[in-house]
Amino acid sequence: MHLITILKPFNQLSPDELYAIMRLRNEVFVVEQNCVYQDADLKDSKCHHLMIFGDDELLAYARLVPPGLSFTEMSIGRVVTSSKGRGSGNGRLLVALAIEKCREIFGPGPIKIGAQAYLRKFYGSFGFQETGEIYDEDGIPHIDMILN
Repeated sequence: MHLITILKPFNQLSPDELYAIMRLRNEVFVVEQNCVYQDADLKDSKCHHLMIFGDDELLAYARLVPPGLSFTEMSIGRVVTSSKGRGSGNGRLLVALAIEKCREIFGPGPIKIGAQAYLRKFYGSFGFQETGEIYDEDGIPHIDMILN
């Protein structure tokens, strides 16, 4: 499968790209994880959006959040891989690219994430360190992690 990576600020997203992003986030976070929450949190318009497409389908996505919006530090959020894209390394590729692109866009510095707790080892493999206790966010255990 040929992968295409796209990174755009919100105001440059096409309607089709925005629809694919919202559809994937809903599919995984709301339906698959059975979590009712307000996904449209008024942050998207201030962020960059990293997409990995394969065969014209969005397989993986992450939101690159500027410092001061979610945390004092720059952040990576809404990290999601479609069920079709799992097990193929797309998640690893997505996070590696998200780290690289965050630093290109926002400059050097730590990157903070609010990770679903079951993914601690996955994010740890990129160098993220836990920075607190597990907390509940919308019924799902999370933990803050930082990459210096």
